[in-house]
Amino acid sequence: MRSVTGYWQRNLRLIAWLLTLWFVVGFGIAFFARELSFDFFGSPFAFWVASQGALVVYVLIVVFYIWRMERLDGELDDRAD
Repeated sequence: MRSVTGYWQRNLRLIAWLLTLWFVVGFGIAFFARELSFDFFGSPFAFWVASQGALVVYVLIVVFYIWRMERLDGELDDRAD
């Protein structure tokens, strides 16, 4: 039973870190990017960061979560054997 409790604690800690990263990217970087006033690929850089850069980070968050949870699930399976 202890390994399942540890599994959920690690899972929730990972979710908390990834949600913090999501918040920083979604609100922090997009907010401060307004101060950047140069063009990037024909659009203002702030627009590019908000519309493209943030989406890339969101996809990377999902991919990282999947990868990490597969490893964590494997560790739990190894302990059960």
